[in-house]
Amino acid sequence: MNNPIDTYVATALQSYTVLAIVALLLGAAVAPYAVAVAESNQNHVVVVNIDEPITGASAQETVQELRELRQNDSVKAVVLSVNSPGGGAAASESMYVAVKRLSNEKPVYTSVGSTAASGAYYTAIPSDRIFVTPGSLVGSVGVRSTVPPSGLPSGVTTGPDKAGLMTQDEYYAAIESMQRSFVGSVMEERGENLTVPRETVAEATVFVGGRAVNTGYADELGTTEDAIAAAAEAAGVSNYQVSYRDPAEPQTLSLLASADSDAANSTVAVEQAPLKDDGVDRIRFLMLFGTIEDETHRYNATDQGGVRDE
Repeated sequence: MNNPIDTYVATALQSYTVLAIVALLLGAAVAPYAVAVAESNQNHVVVVNIDEPITGASAQETVQELRELRQNDSVKAVVLSVNSPGGGAAASESMYVAVKRLSNEKPVYTSVGSTAASGAYYTAIPSDRIFVTPGSLVGSVGVRSTVPPSGLPSGVTTGPDKAGLMTQDEYYAAIESMQRSFVGSVMEERGENLTVPRETVAEATVFVGGRAVNTGYADELGTTEDAIAAAAEAAGVSNYQVSYRDPAEPQTLSLLASADSDAANSTVAVEQAPLKDDGVDRIRFLMLFGTIEDETHRYNATDQGGVRDE
């Protein structure tokens, strides 16, 4: 007499065997399709938006994104979609370094929308090629700063350096150092293309569209789609997917050093700028294009005793 339990187990095992065979057959049929999809998705051109004033926070997010793209083997090329007036000096320099590291390993192309000025242009110059539109504003190679107002400080410190204060000579030396670094980087990255002398670069001149191409600040007129196609060609890929990244969400960002300052140019919206540390106003070094309210001092390397590199 057969044991009902044994019969049930035998039937179940037969059923599972049939199911396993069916699964294997289905897997064999689907596998070539899955492999084909994987192969079709292997090559990527990634567009990274830089469409906000550059601050420490936005730069940190973008630098991290660029690092991840540099380490991702499926990313064959990167296009920077730039529409920014620049921003903080240190933040802009960190963006420049991140783009340069990426361009040493993969094609990096830049597509400029309305503006790639000051720190944003600093960010773009390590690119293999820079595309602009006829209305793009490009350049403004220079440094500015805001200084604490005169009068009784809002905080008390045990020493001047603790408050971030500088003597006049130290202030001019800092400006001169950052100016040389910025101009020197432009000459290093774009020097072979430039048709204007170093002195013109140091004057923080801004060029528009075709003029930017003629002076060597940019390479050619074109759209983001043109930059994507050129970057893919430089990477040697014809079958690729395009994806988009926006590491730092566009927003109204504070860049200035007093609560009632704002920018006169429409590209920069600064509603408030409580840039203080523990109630102490500090000097803010900026690579920012536009007009700051009540800005009266224009630093000139020659007038202040500095010497431009020849």
